[in-house]
Amino acid sequence: MRVTARRIGLGTGLATGLAALAVAQPARAEWIEATTKHFIVYANGSTDSVRRQAEELERFDGVFRFFQDVPDAPEAQSNKLTVYVVGDAAAVRRLFGSGGSNIAGFYLPRASGSVAFTPGRGDGDGVNGLQPQVVLFHEYAHHLLLGNFAAAYPAWFSEGYAEFLSTVRFDKDVFWVGAAAQHRAYTLRLGPSMTAEQLFAADRRKLSEDQTAALYARGWLLTHLIETDMDRRKQFPTYLKALNDGVPGVEAAQRAFGDLKALNRQMDARLKGSTLPAFRFPLSSLAQPTVTLRALRPGEKAMIALRMRSDRGVNRTTAQPILADAIPIGARFADDPTVQGWLAEMALDAGRNDLAEAAADRALAADPKSSQALVYKAQVHLRNARAAKATDPAIWREARGWLLKANALDPDDAYALLLYYSSFGMAGVKPTDNAKAALARAHELVPQDPGLGYAYATQSLFDGKLDQARTALRPLAYSAHSGADNPAAKLLAALDAGKTGAAAVAAGGGGSEGAAD
Repeated sequence: MRVTARRIGLGTGLATGLAALAVAQPARAEWIEATTKHFIVYANGSTDSVRRQAEELERFDGVFRFFQDVPDAPEAQSNKLTVYVVGDAAAVRRLFGSGGSNIAGFYLPRASGSVAFTPGRGDGDGVNGLQPQVVLFHEYAHHLLLGNFAAAYPAWFSEGYAEFLSTVRFDKDVFWVGAAAQHRAYTLRLGPSMTAEQLFAADRRKLSEDQTAALYARGWLLTHLIETDMDRRKQFPTYLKALNDGVPGVEAAQRAFGDLKALNRQMDARLKGSTLPAFRFPLSSLAQPTVTLRALRPGEKAMIALRMRSDRGVNRTTAQPILADAIPIGARFADDPTVQGWLAEMALDAGRNDLAEAAADRALAADPKSSQALVYKAQVHLRNARAAKATDPAIWREARGWLLKANALDPDDAYALLLYYSSFGMAGVKPTDNAKAALARAHELVPQDPGLGYAYATQSLFDGKLDQARTALRPLAYSAHSGADNPAAKLLAALDAGKTGAAAVAAGGGGSEGAAD
């Protein structure tokens, strides 16, 4: 494939076409579910607008795979990203809760189903406003990076790369990669700056709000330079390997890039220029998206707001009011399998196993092939067996039987595989080889889930597979969103100190085999 590079003006309104998602809601807006190969999108809009959103997401997935030469996987059908499109950034922040005062969208990687929340309207209509498509593409770029590359990425690149891809632009017959991050223009021009050396040394956990904004903006600038300058691009793997080998950030950068002051001058020169290099590819390089649309049924529409609050993530306390509001809706729509499935999950979160099983039974009565309902049944039976401190293997076999039924319907359901593995820890026995294989497959399917990655790493240590354990631990240990003393970092330190197996897991604060609940 021949790549065409073109320089695009910094002040020429590169957000053209991105504002399509930010228009006012049409008069005939309704809640719609759009399903594609990689996504399930819930949005309150017209069929045309929701279709466009889903198509653009699928095209963006194709852009990533084309640009990075990453093949698609058939099992993507079983582990789609669910995207909730809400009113605006303020609605996103309300869903996020504490600590989300400055976010515009967020993404949660989970074996039970990864989710993203994005606004339907942007922050301002100008060229430098943050548009919904940019937010959504940024969040999905994280999902793709974590899911396709088993490496630890520093904060500046993790965010910078997501910014770099988020500005992809689709024209009639071509698409562009490398357009300017106009929404970072203010920070780049007038806000606080960070030198290349400061980026390489940055610990996101210790940055102020202004410094974090600078990390995003300058991280994009450095990533743009590395992606579009072939000499710098060749140096980047050396830097990343050194970093993953435990070399401190600045030293790793010096080994790969040489004089960091020269690199910084190159960054500043690019920023001060009137144009940016970008890649142009024919749109025919991407598969034509296939989108299936349906209006939500009355019960789903009544439940969708609660579903979003539940799917955002709750604890036993915050789950109670959601369940209280959901119970009467579930009673009105007892024959709707989706409503009953959502209700079952809300009841599980609230610790009401009786209500959860009843809802799962109603879901199965309406749809006997609901693997989701079978998984909920399994969770209830596993919890009951653990609460009873059951030692009879037959009780545990019966509980696992629901997972085997779910697996027969969908062999690539990562959560069912993870639960099968964790059921042995719940029973207080060592996992079987089949259970270990289920864990490994779940990790292969959803490597983005940090809890799943940690469980796979510890099981690998118990089995004497140090290389696999280190590979799984590094992205967790060096994550910009984790504390410096996170369990994965402690476990890596124990391995570096010469500990192995159970001794290493114990030193890292881990538990016994099969503990992934």
